[in-house]
Amino acid sequence: MAPASNTVAATNGTTDHHESSNSLIVSFGEMLIDFVPTESGVSLAEAPGFLKAPGGAPANVAIAVSRLGGKSAFVGKLGDDEFGHMLKNILNQNGVSSEGVIFDQGARTALAFVTLKADGEREFMFYRNPSADMLLTESELNLELIRKAKIFHYGSISLITEPCRSAHLKAMEVAKDAGAILSYDPNLRLPLWPSAKDAKEQIMSIWERADVIKVSDNEFEFLTGLETVDDEVAISLMHPGLKLLLITLGDHGCKYYTKHFHGTVDAFKVKAVDTTGAGDAFVGALLNKIVQDDSILENEASLKTVLKFANACGAITTTKKGAIPALPNEEEVLQLFQAAA
Repeated sequence: MAPASNTVAATNGTTDHHESSNSLIVSFGEMLIDFVPTESGVSLAEAPGFLKAPGGAPANVAIAVSRLGGKSAFVGKLGDDEFGHMLKNILNQNGVSSEGVIFDQGARTALAFVTLKADGEREFMFYRNPSADMLLTESELNLELIRKAKIFHYGSISLITEPCRSAHLKAMEVAKDAGAILSYDPNLRLPLWPSAKDAKEQIMSIWERADVIKVSDNEFEFLTGLETVDDEVAISLMHPGLKLLLITLGDHGCKYYTKHFHGTVDAFKVKAVDTTGAGDAFVGALLNKIVQDDSILENEASLKTVLKFANACGAITTTKKGAIPALPNEEEVLQLFQAAA
C-alpha cells in the first residue's frame, strides 16, 4: 500500500447535482493523456509531432454520459502533476463529478502514444511504470459515491496489477451489494499485459459478475479465436446473470444478445477520421438510456431503438480526432438521424 503521504484527495465543487442516487453512472478505472500524431497514417516513429488528447476508456464513458445530459462520476487515481490536474479539470468542465478522484504524489499520470496507421488500425505505446492509476488502493476508494451508483462501469486495465486490481474488485463488490447494474467493457490493450494468456484469464475472471458486457469484434476474436462473430458462440458467452451482451462491429453496427432474443443493428455511414473513443461513446449512450429505464433490456424493440442511438454516437465520434473532443451531444445525434432519414 502506498504511504498515506503520497496521496491527496481531489476536491470538487460541482458535485451537488450528482447527489440523486437513482440515475448516477459511476465509471471506474484509468484516465490518461493520449498523444496523437499531427499527421495521419504514419507510425509513431515517423510522426513529425504529437497533440495531447485526454483519454482513458472509463473516463471517456463518464464524459459521454454527461455530454448526453446524464449524471456521471469518475473514480480513479491521477498523478499529482500538471497532466493529472488538467484531467480532473476536464472532468469538471464536462459536468462529471470528480469527488472519486485522488492524486498520487509519487507517480505520474499515465501517457499513451496512439497512431492510426495507413490501414486504419491503431498502434499504441504506453508510459506507465507504474502510473498513478495502477496504485489506487482499496482504502482510497470513495465507497459512499460508489454506493450511490445505479450503474457501475469498468474495464479490464485496472485488473493488470496490484494494488489497483484489489481496489477494482472491492469497488465492484460494493456497487453490486448496493444494487447497481454492473457494466463491463474489457477494452483490451494487449501491450499492457504480461502475456495474452494473462489478459484472457483476467478479463474472464470477472466476466460472470457483469449485468451488461460490451466487446468489440476484435475482442470477441481474442476471447474465442473466431474471426467472424458466430451467434452460437456469442450465446455461449452468456452467463446466467448476464442481461445483455453487445458486440460492436465497427462500420457494420452491432450485435445484441439477451436470454430471450438476439439480432443486429446497422451502423450509420460517416467519413471516419479517427476511431478513438467510438466504443466509449456507444457505451455512454447505451448506459444513459438504461439508467433512465432498465426495462429496455427486456424489450427488443426498445433495445433496438437505443442501440441505433448508441451506434449514431459511435459514428459521430469517428468523424473528429481524439476521443473526448469528439463525443457527441443529443443535438448532433438528432442531426445525424435526420441526415440519414
